[in-house]
Amino acid sequence: MTRPFHLLLSALLLPGVIPLALAAQTAPSTPAPATMPTATASPGQAELVSEVAAATGKNPAALNALLDSAVVQQSILDAISRPAEKKPWSQYRPIFINPDRIREGIVFYRQNQAALEQVARQYGVPPQFIVAIIGVETNYGANTGNYRVLDALVTLAFHYPPRAKFFRGELKTLLELPPDKLPGPIQDMYGSYAGATGLAQFMPSSIRDFAVNEDGLGHINLLASLPDAFASIANYFHAHGWQTGQPVAVQADPNANAAPPPAYENVMPRTPLEQFAAKGYAPATQENPSMPANLLTLAGGDGPEYWLTFRNFYVITRYNHSPMYALAVMQLADAIARGVATAPAAQ
Repeated sequence: MTRPFHLLLSALLLPGVIPLALAAQTAPSTPAPATMPTATASPGQAELVSEVAAATGKNPAALNALLDSAVVQQSILDAISRPAEKKPWSQYRPIFINPDRIREGIVFYRQNQAALEQVARQYGVPPQFIVAIIGVETNYGANTGNYRVLDALVTLAFHYPPRAKFFRGELKTLLELPPDKLPGPIQDMYGSYAGATGLAQFMPSSIRDFAVNEDGLGHINLLASLPDAFASIANYFHAHGWQTGQPVAVQADPNANAAPPPAYENVMPRTPLEQFAAKGYAPATQENPSMPANLLTLAGGDGPEYWLTFRNFYVITRYNHSPMYALAVMQLADAIARGVATAPAAQ
């Protein structure tokens, strides 16, 4: 996202989406119960309503009624303080890179192959990466979230000081979105504990900036419309600088005299790959030696893993700032693409 994310402490922060698959570890399996009804307006509500009304012309009384209906939930505050990105790579990776997630991704790809490949041609983003994002975010739509988006954003905007500014901005954006950007009434939208919604788990600002009406029905529905979800993910990547046909990351095999690895910086790569090779971190596959790269070190199950990451890796981290998230998306995408290419199609 560096814009702040939902993940406190480690991934710290998300621009447009929240990895719901991680939230599912703490979220209930049915719509979350009302635990802390707001008897009075939340602190700061009046100012927010004034801003939204001035920007959109919406009725302040209706806006207040909508916000008054929100329920502040302790479970949301608990969930956001337990980010899964605090896990080491050896524990984080199996959440997403496992036989079930790969197999279901291959099936999902095959079921939607025509639509996925059309969007891929339009935006230059490989279809397996679109599928992998949906696989990581919502397990291919199996878990799109059980919290009302309104409850989540009101709880975090007004009752979670560490990230209040970010979530207040997302709440304001939600209230300002025109009807054609939404699947239905705001009070009926469900998503993650952080207020992300749909197959792609877009935050309101990402719906505003990157969501696409691909199915031609006149409004964006990132939950029920697969074409809208596919195109919106691809548009997000395209808008952040995805380079068609270029690699995402490649593992490095350090030699015995390799220099100590630098601390990883989640920034646009600028150091030529050949400089890392000269310091003992040669890529495991042949790549353009002048290609800008960063060096990422992760705690793998068999010891440190070293990855040379490129611009497309950085683009994935605009979706979620955690480098582990980006690497999981890449590895899941690669596994899905191999499976689609080799597994027999379902009859």
